[in-house]
Amino acid sequence: MLTKQEALKTYYGYDTFRDGQEPILDNILQHTDVLAIMPTGAGKSLCFQIPALIMDGITLVISPLVSLMRDQVMQLVQMGIPAAFLNSSLTQRQYAIAMERAIAGRYKIIYVAPERLQTPRFQDFVKGTKIAMVAVDEAHCISQWGQDFRTAYLEIPQFVSNLPTRPVVTAFTATATPEVRLDIAKQLQLDNPFQTITGFDRENLYFEVRHPTMKKPPLRSIVSQRQGQCGIIYCSTRKNVEDVCSFLQEEGISATRYHAGLEAAERADNQENFLFGRTLVMVATNAFGMGIDKPDVRYVVHYNMPRDMESYYQEAGRAGRDGAQATCIILYSGQDVHTHQFLIKNSQSSDQLDPQALEELQNRDLERLKQMINYCHSKTCLRQFILKYFGEKAPNDCGNCFACQTRTEDTDVRAEAKLIVTAVEGSGARFGIHMLASLLCGADNEQTQKFQIQELPCFGSMKDYSQREVRDCILFLVGEGYLRQKEGKFPIIALGKPLSSQQKGKRTLTKNGTRAPVIASQRERNQLLTQLYALRDHIAVQKSVPSFAVFSDRIMEELCSLRPHNLMEIRSISGVSAFKAEQFGRKFVNLIVEFDKAQKPPESAITMTDTQDEKRT
Repeated sequence: MLTKQEALKTYYGYDTFRDGQEPILDNILQHTDVLAIMPTGAGKSLCFQIPALIMDGITLVISPLVSLMRDQVMQLVQMGIPAAFLNSSLTQRQYAIAMERAIAGRYKIIYVAPERLQTPRFQDFVKGTKIAMVAVDEAHCISQWGQDFRTAYLEIPQFVSNLPTRPVVTAFTATATPEVRLDIAKQLQLDNPFQTITGFDRENLYFEVRHPTMKKPPLRSIVSQRQGQCGIIYCSTRKNVEDVCSFLQEEGISATRYHAGLEAAERADNQENFLFGRTLVMVATNAFGMGIDKPDVRYVVHYNMPRDMESYYQEAGRAGRDGAQATCIILYSGQDVHTHQFLIKNSQSSDQLDPQALEELQNRDLERLKQMINYCHSKTCLRQFILKYFGEKAPNDCGNCFACQTRTEDTDVRAEAKLIVTAVEGSGARFGIHMLASLLCGADNEQTQKFQIQELPCFGSMKDYSQREVRDCILFLVGEGYLRQKEGKFPIIALGKPLSSQQKGKRTLTKNGTRAPVIASQRERNQLLTQLYALRDHIAVQKSVPSFAVFSDRIMEELCSLRPHNLMEIRSISGVSAFKAEQFGRKFVNLIVEFDKAQKPPESAITMTDTQDEKRT
């Protein structure tokens, strides 16, 4: 029987497991249910794929998106693992062939949409087949308190209970608060599960939030500075997707679009063009959030602020799945807040929720939105904010976010805080941020005259400050909890926790920072890397697969650095499986050998140089 180490090396090309993977595998192989929280890019798929290869029977992977299934099955097939998917994208003939092969035992792993579980045809199949494991991917979709709630996921427990023999049930997700984790275990009816959190941190991701007056100029700059790299631009509405995509295309940028309003065929074509690298930038709504398994995305930009931290971290996590450095930037504006408030309050009610539960859910969504707003105004380490939100401890300085790279000395703002809090209290907590700043700065305009705020004692108490500085300080106090933003059609600033005289009331003022310069590689190395990438692209076209399905960018870098001259050496590279070495390895070895020969100086030149050196000595 195949061991877990043999499966890891043979099919994945690795010698050792990542932190947290092995205990999950061991529990599954002992037929223990599992609930695992693992960040995007941490290798959670491997945790159910390897047991699937070892266990007797078929593993069903329940996945929420058609496109994600297709991508993962394509990669499994390229690794030599027999797999298939069953969903609405297949024609009747294709579905029939897949079912025939499944019944014949041709597959070890079958991906299936939750909506397919209760169909008569699929029910007939599973009743006559040994199901070894049911793996629930993106398990947070079963919790109404999590993002991306899908009612079809609620049918999974009934499906499992109707199977002739109960298989081991495993649940995986990248983003789940403690409350959602409890709900997943309860809703899936996990039997005394092994639970693990391998950590939420993605050290290779750089985080930044910008507050531009106009969003298109900085977006153009971000994309233009990363020419030749793949990126995703998330927008909150279909209209914004169309607008931003047209803007980038007019700027000569290779961009396409993805949202639920497009025909299914166009969505599939656009995603495939992005997946295969024919289009470099994808502009999309969150319909694209879980639907991409592309490891070489180098940046993710949120043109609009996401509505909660769970969605943000999942979408930002599409960047840098290969472990290489990647950038995550939010372009924030106050309008983003109003858009999300409207969408939350006008969301369609679920058949599974009564009015009281729906109201409670909306209130929780608004609370999560508030946390997202606080993140966008945070002056402290952004990575720390994210990790603390998910209940994980983090250092004060990560060194890889905008706040930490542009950190300056703290500035004491106790005096300013006292003036602002006094103004909120004295004005009856009836103004928003902009009107409050006008009041404090003593602005004389139509709005201040309309509300007659010149007559308030606090009018002009901060006249030596700019309104931007005052607004910045107000937002800092909101983030620290001394003030709070009451939601409504026109959000107003109200009092929060007491501003105690013992508390320092400090904030960090930051200057515009720049990223560290990229270190240029040597010319010879660049030449070899260019040729290696060209060979990879050529093989990918022949095989009709994306380039990363041949070898990842990380492996390409190691090929360039290690320069293997035989198949044994190429197999020593972590991530190069025996299957891929056999399929593609010889071509890369031949290219490297020929390149090295071309770079080696003629023997006569070496002899002459050696002689000259001896004379100098």
